[in-house]
Amino acid sequence: MKRIGIAAAAVACASLLVLTACAPRDGGGSDDGAGNDEITLVDAQPAGTQPVDEVTWAIAEGEPATLNPANSANLIIPNLCDNLLSLQPDFSIEPGIAETAEFVDPTTFVITLRDDVTFWDGSPVTAEDVVYSLQQSTNPASQWYGAFALVVPDPAVGIVATGPNEVTVRFVAPDSTFRDALAGQGGAVMQKAFGEKVGEAVGTSDGGLMCTGPYKLEDGGWTPGSDIVTTANEDYWNGAPLVKELTYTFVSDGSTLATALTQGEIDGAINVPPTSRAAFEGDGAGTLVVGHSTSSYSFGPASSTSAAANPKIRQALNLAIDREKYLETVVNGLGYVQKTLVPEFSFQSMEEADIYQAGYDALATPEVDIEAAKKLVEESGEDVSVPLVLAVVAGAPQFQQTAAIIQSAGKEIGLDIEINEMQASDFGALFYDPSKREGVDFVATQGYLETPGVIGYPSLFLLPEQLGGIFNWSGYDNPDVTAHMTAARNAVDAETAANEFVAAQEIFAPDYLQVTLAGAYQLTYINKDLTGVVTSVAAYSSPWALHLGGK
Repeated sequence: MKRIGIAAAAVACASLLVLTACAPRDGGGSDDGAGNDEITLVDAQPAGTQPVDEVTWAIAEGEPATLNPANSANLIIPNLCDNLLSLQPDFSIEPGIAETAEFVDPTTFVITLRDDVTFWDGSPVTAEDVVYSLQQSTNPASQWYGAFALVVPDPAVGIVATGPNEVTVRFVAPDSTFRDALAGQGGAVMQKAFGEKVGEAVGTSDGGLMCTGPYKLEDGGWTPGSDIVTTANEDYWNGAPLVKELTYTFVSDGSTLATALTQGEIDGAINVPPTSRAAFEGDGAGTLVVGHSTSSYSFGPASSTSAAANPKIRQALNLAIDREKYLETVVNGLGYVQKTLVPEFSFQSMEEADIYQAGYDALATPEVDIEAAKKLVEESGEDVSVPLVLAVVAGAPQFQQTAAIIQSAGKEIGLDIEINEMQASDFGALFYDPSKREGVDFVATQGYLETPGVIGYPSLFLLPEQLGGIFNWSGYDNPDVTAHMTAARNAVDAETAANEFVAAQEIFAPDYLQVTLAGAYQLTYINKDLTGVVTSVAAYSSPWALHLGGK
């Protein structure tokens, strides 16, 4: 990290205005749910005030396969490609590239663009660029397809330019989730001309990108296997960044990452491992910042043909795992008991939050009952002599410990569980390439909701694939769940949507399409000389380094 001594009062003032609206939702304090001291939650640091020449940032998830926002979700893309709507650190949504984006009738959604946003090459963002970008996600292969599943499939009708700065999206049925999705990377905008010129290589180290974000990816900026160097977009429509060169390096080994951060060799990282809490809170080069999150540790079935697809096997493991022990040993006190795969933070700002909260409160709290678990295994009718393979990412101690706890719980109730530690690149590919899941029965990971709302995340696991269930690898198909989830999505009033979701949750929660082990906070470690980072889960969908700078 190198500083340059140029004042930037105008940028600092603009940042302050943004951060005024980004105070922690609950005023900053929260019970950690594990009987530890109260944790202060910070969703965004004060904006930087001093320019900085270079910052090196670690990506704990490893090197991404692509930076194409239609095909990947990682922490680099939000600083490169803006979304149509802007997700704030407190998980609220404000205008972004789009001035407005609203339903004008139950099945017609109109997006009106700002007229002052340009791509890195200086060309203006047009309605045609937005149509091109959104149509990427109408491909079922896109990870954002679920958000676009109800868009009229005919490209000449579904997403069309209806004016120089206006795009109209038409649906086959009302969709109460679509607007929120545009604040995530499914609403990211790329330049049509660049994308058509580069083709399949867009977003790769060879093809590059053309977006509007606060940082630019120049030709040659991505050296595969080494780093990704991005430079400040001095003409950014929302103010130029203070950090002139932001370099991403890839450190997926938790111990190596903790050492590099605390010794000041790397300036910061998001999603640092909770297992290194003591080191991060010690006398190191930086500070551990804890923010609100929708993320949770969980594991779920990876196949429709293995015993893992049997709900009774998942219910048995759920009863065999001690959550308090998990919170103490894996999350290191930086988490809390979570009853189901949809966390409470995801609906706190929603209309009819009381209905969602009552539905969550009515769910059973996880408890240990070994004898009941053994009975469920027996009732499952599965051949338990065949080991179940659990896949986790290699190098992350929290997942090594997670796997060990699941394995131990399985042994206690008569299930033989083998652990398959996969390299980060293979583990990441597992979610989108069925061949990578061959021989795998369970996958343990840390999932999150990147935008507000309660329907999108569970839909990935429990709806049929054609309705957006891209992670429904076990072939779960409960008509009642599908009916209630569909009714919630199609609802045109908030109360109906809330009641229908709660009715669905009451049915799907006990089936444990994901066995939730703990809710987690967003953990960010940053050098003491720096400030200005988004430290809540909103970092996944917003330009979290826009206000990064020196103190």
